[in-house]
Amino acid sequence: GGAAAAAVPAGLGLRLCLGGWGSLVNPTGVAACPGSGRLAVAHDGKKRIHVFGPSGFCLRRFGEREDTSNDIKYPLDVTVTSDGHVVVTDGGDCSVKAFDFEGRGVLAVREGFCLPWGLDATPKSQVILTDSEAGALYRLVADFQRGKLKTCQMIWSRLVSPRAVAVCQTSGAVVIIEHLKARGPSKGSTRVKIFSAEMDLIGQMDSFGLNLVFPSRIYATAVAFDKEGRVIVTDVCSQAVICLGKPEEFPIFNPLISYGLSYPVGLTYTANNSLVVLDSGDHSVKVYSS
Repeated sequence: GGAAAAAVPAGLGLRLCLGGWGSLVNPTGVAACPGSGRLAVAHDGKKRIHVFGPSGFCLRRFGEREDTSNDIKYPLDVTVTSDGHVVVTDGGDCSVKAFDFEGRGVLAVREGFCLPWGLDATPKSQVILTDSEAGALYRLVADFQRGKLKTCQMIWSRLVSPRAVAVCQTSGAVVIIEHLKARGPSKGSTRVKIFSAEMDLIGQMDSFGLNLVFPSRIYATAVAFDKEGRVIVTDVCSQAVICLGKPEEFPIFNPLISYGLSYPVGLTYTANNSLVVLDSGDHSVKVYSS
């Protein structure tokens, strides 16, 4: 922890490291409960969702793959609503599934999706989610307490393989990461796209453009907003977490974590402003605080 803290210009230090191989298997998503501070992690183990308490203890595991309507086959991302429900995108049957914190399935939405991928919750417990194969962004509104879907509306189309998405809890702005395909042996690049709360496109920059501004090529895999509304991304090329600034100043370059990560694929902030990074390289969740 001390070595990691010394390399973080923002004064962030590694406070907790959770999981590890065997506890988590190829984790794909992490989310924080706004009220309780619990962390939900989606991974490919026997029980697909792990819930950790604020102190780091595993409180619950659920979502075992079974032949039931609410089982989880292959989770791609997870979010937690303000009313305390865990919502998961399932690439196994192209659905979105919601659970309470006891692990009881309350809702499964399958209609209309090609490959739902990333998702994030708004303060009103609506869910913004990407469909990577359809190239679309959806807003899902449901009464999770009663297990009833109200609406699932496409709010943007013609995106290129959108995956990670985040909603600013203060302004309502939305940021997504598109994965651009490349010709030849290259693995492609990514593009960060920012929308206002009214879904007006207000900024975008791909890996090539970012490389003109920043000292290294950025391949973004996860995104979040901090409490000041700045866009934060994980970069698997430099194994770092980078602040790109607020939408109106995007892009700036401020590395937040540049040491101790292997393959960061998930990102979220807790209510007390701790930064949580999901590291698929060593199957762990790393919690940083100032």
